[in-house]
Amino acid sequence: MAVKIALIQMDTSLGDKKSNLEKGLKCIEEAKRKGANIVCFPELFTTGYELTLQQYLALAETIPGETTEKMREEGLTIIGGIIEKDERIKGLLYDSAFIVEDSRFLGKYRKTHLYPTEHQFFRAGNDFPVFDSIFGRIGMAICFDHAFSEIFRIYALKGAEIVFIPSAVPKGYEHLLELRTRARAQDNQIFVAGVNRCGKEKDKEYCGRSLVVDPRGNTIVEAGEKEEIVYATVDLKEIEKERISEPVLRSRRSELYEHVRGENSLFKKKVDKLGDDYVMEIGKNRGIVHENYDNIACFE
Repeated sequence: MAVKIALIQMDTSLGDKKSNLEKGLKCIEEAKRKGANIVCFPELFTTGYELTLQQYLALAETIPGETTEKMREEGLTIIGGIIEKDERIKGLLYDSAFIVEDSRFLGKYRKTHLYPTEHQFFRAGNDFPVFDSIFGRIGMAICFDHAFSEIFRIYALKGAEIVFIPSAVPKGYEHLLELRTRARAQDNQIFVAGVNRCGKEKDKEYCGRSLVVDPRGNTIVEAGEKEEIVYATVDLKEIEKERISEPVLRSRRSELYEHVRGENSLFKKKVDKLGDDYVMEIGKNRGIVHENYDNIACFE
């Protein structure tokens, strides 16, 4: 199946959700005219990133909610990163990505690996859903998640064909954006699309460089540093072709990877009163230990 992807590499007006949404909708219209099947926006594209906790709280929305309703009206498969507020627990926020398709809400992904400075704002997610789109099986990761190869192996073993990574990577980290996107695609012989922010917020400047990578790890298309929409047509048949050529997944020795399953035993665990997630304490740092790593098929 041939699928045309549009990556919306855009700058945002910090804290101006209305303006950013209007800009995003105009980009969707342009992508429609170019025949795109899937459109993907960067991380926190409706609000920007360099906000205070009070600003995040004021701008957050539920998923599904205001933004997904507007996107559902567009009739395409659309992915984007926004600030999500918990439906039940006031004050609980997530750095999330949604996916809608042809007027349907398919689901969401909550960033599972928060960058150290993000822990003061967000709670981490603990699930790796794969969505059955009419244009293939889709997984999502967000920005710093690309540092963790386990996520992408999980997605590959769950049958994902394309993984989208909405990001806000600043200048100085361009090499990681390119290297990790290519590595995650080649490691798992899938398509990976990293869509990044550009522009400047306060003292932080984002590097752009959005890219789409094929199952061999080759870059199909790469953006520059300024606002643009980059397009790539991918053939999902290339996944099977590459896996026949080099049978990586078939050659896995899962029985040898038990030490990965047991890593969490190194840390002190406790049950968080807000839910069923486990949290760990390493010195003064607080992070999420995901039980997914203990029981996911990836390690069985």
